[in-house]
Amino acid sequence: MSGKAELTINFIVVGGGIAGLACAIALRRVGHHVIVLEQYSDADVSKMSHGGIRLPPNVSKVLFHWGLELELRKLSITSSAMEVEIYETGEFIGTHRWEEEVLRVTGGDFLFLHHVGLRQVLYNAAIAAGAEVRTGTTVTSVSGKGPHVTLASGETLLADVIVGADGCSSVVQQAIIGKNVSAATPYQSLFYNTTVPGALMRADPQLAPFFKQPVETMFVWLGNNRSAVAFRIQGGKDEFALHLWVPPRQKGLSDDDCWGGGLDLKEMRRQLGECEPRLLKMTKLAATPARVQVKMVPPIEDWVDEHGRMVIMGEAAHPLPAGSLQGGAMAVEDAAVFARLFSHLRDKDQISTFLHAFQDLREDRCASVVHTEQCNLYFQMMPAGPQQEQRDQEMRAKTAQGESVFGGGEASEQWEQLKELWGYDAEDEADDWWVKWGLLRERAKQRSLDMEAEMNTTRLSCLHLRA
Repeated sequence: MSGKAELTINFIVVGGGIAGLACAIALRRVGHHVIVLEQYSDADVSKMSHGGIRLPPNVSKVLFHWGLELELRKLSITSSAMEVEIYETGEFIGTHRWEEEVLRVTGGDFLFLHHVGLRQVLYNAAIAAGAEVRTGTTVTSVSGKGPHVTLASGETLLADVIVGADGCSSVVQQAIIGKNVSAATPYQSLFYNTTVPGALMRADPQLAPFFKQPVETMFVWLGNNRSAVAFRIQGGKDEFALHLWVPPRQKGLSDDDCWGGGLDLKEMRRQLGECEPRLLKMTKLAATPARVQVKMVPPIEDWVDEHGRMVIMGEAAHPLPAGSLQGGAMAVEDAAVFARLFSHLRDKDQISTFLHAFQDLREDRCASVVHTEQCNLYFQMMPAGPQQEQRDQEMRAKTAQGESVFGGGEASEQWEQLKELWGYDAEDEADDWWVKWGLLRERAKQRSLDMEAEMNTTRLSCLHLRA
């Protein structure tokens, strides 16, 4: 519906992760000029991008639309099912197959791949599209007044718009609202992200069956204040991704986020608690993990600065619990909506309107997704008790009847929410806003200008008559 913007402007995107690179691609697609500033070097980013990532249909369809389907297919595995077990015992609870009709309607697929592989696809696409990406570049301050960014080197860069896509501890977020929201939020659990070499798992009789499923499957373990998710990933390395959610460590020990290595595998294993033998084996074979605090960050009210020239997106605007299915997806959706709005840019006076429209369009959607992800995590880590027993019994009963574990009850509600999430079309949302409100505002503005011009003409005519 929208092509290139009539007026092209300069954007500086702070942050070169999934959110920042997706934003660069989307903005270049509609003709704007983009510089991406990433504080970490390429080598550091590769270390920090360790582990697997899940891409649900609502994001894969956006990336496919951007022309990245071929590259993503080379690096990813298409999932068709989920298998549910009990964390402590390994008891099989049941399975769920992704509904082909739902996937067909959403226009995307459920993909598994290495996080570093996804970032490389986005990086290559951003460069190919004409974006400038500077790695190893630290931003020390930003301002929306005469929009500019100051670097650690002392260099100052000017732009028409500054986008904060720099994660939970965002420099741009702090400049807009005056504090680090994530740092002020207590953490409730820890998330470990690692991988296990496929060759080692295939050599173990207990672990080899994970690679012999009739369809590509994601494995989910439900535990008492603990949970795990595992899935096969490929693209350069044949591995199994392993995500673990566990309680905080004992008092006196640091639980700070650690992405670039340096963690002891024994630490992760100590946090497992009572768990089934296969999970324990996987952690013994795993690579050095990343560790992130899991927080339920309250909503951020202001995404746009007072000057209407800075905005935040992705984790900087709506942080999700670490390891969330929709983490990367929300960042790409943000980028798609943002660029679609700016494809209609004709005048710099529209910039502030478009930034506020972006928040209006995304705020409810993101709040709903964050709430759903928080509920999903609670569902996976539900403390032992009557509610947990009811959850497990309902799923066992469905399996006994030959049905999906998400065929009814509380589990069914969770699945219905997922289907609604996957059906969202980011660019359609922006197009709808433009048709309903954007054009209306532009026409009202033009009518006002026409009336003002007519009044000025009338005044001049009156002056001539008097003369």
